[in-house]
Amino acid sequence: MCSCRVFGHRVRAVRGGGPCACGPRGLALVPTVFIVLLLVLVAQSARAQSTIFNIPSTDTVGKGMGYFEFDFLPQAPGPDAGAKIIIYNPRVIAGLPHDAEVGVNIPIYHNSDWNPSSLSYFQPNLKWKYYKNDAMGVAATAGVVANVPLNSRDAQLAWAYVYGNFSKKVKAGNYGPRITGGPYGVIAKQDDPVKVGFLGTRGGVLLGYEQPLSGKVSFVVDWFSGKNSIGYFTPGISITLPHSGLFNAGYSIGNDSWENSNATKNRYVFLYYGVTF
Repeated sequence: MCSCRVFGHRVRAVRGGGPCACGPRGLALVPTVFIVLLLVLVAQSARAQSTIFNIPSTDTVGKGMGYFEFDFLPQAPGPDAGAKIIIYNPRVIAGLPHDAEVGVNIPIYHNSDWNPSSLSYFQPNLKWKYYKNDAMGVAATAGVVANVPLNSRDAQLAWAYVYGNFSKKVKAGNYGPRITGGPYGVIAKQDDPVKVGFLGTRGGVLLGYEQPLSGKVSFVVDWFSGKNSIGYFTPGISITLPHSGLFNAGYSIGNDSWENSNATKNRYVFLYYGVTF
């Protein structure tokens, strides 16, 4: 089985009597298959506002403040044949009263073999921290992230996921870890005869671990369960920068990456810079 995919949402493998319909010729002949592949990738970019890498954290942007981030994710390794996928994802978040925040992502998936060569999405999101106890190091949030295609809309459906999570900061000097976990569920139309929507498991768990290594550097890792559009495991390093900046570098591994000998290679280098203002 061969497979193509697209960032955030993985594109499932396509079987047939000939080669995979992933290159430019295959996409021209089977445009719906191409869209399916892209949708499997889009989910990874459908992130909640304040995140570790992919999963929402229990942090929120302060009232009256803002946050800007730019993500860059090249596929690594690329496919055996054809161009690799590169994802660009600018994100903006605004802090609201009562420990809430609202934001938007605009991920762009680019592949020179595609026609069109880039697909873009509008991803509004909302998060509310409904409980916190700083003395005990605990917090809880709930939120929603939507995904709406901006082009090639005749072959794609919008979808969204809702989540709840809980975090515990271990009080152990200056280097106690924070552990995050909770459930998520997907809201999406099923079995449309023409358009493609969310693929794979419609729910699961999200987990995160953040371990300070020094005053400015932390080891971080997060995971969405499920072989679906948002199922990734991402370990990496987070570095606090001057002037309220943050740089993260990691490697995002799709849960289906080693499904068989011809797996999807659904893996990306994950780099992002963010700044609070």
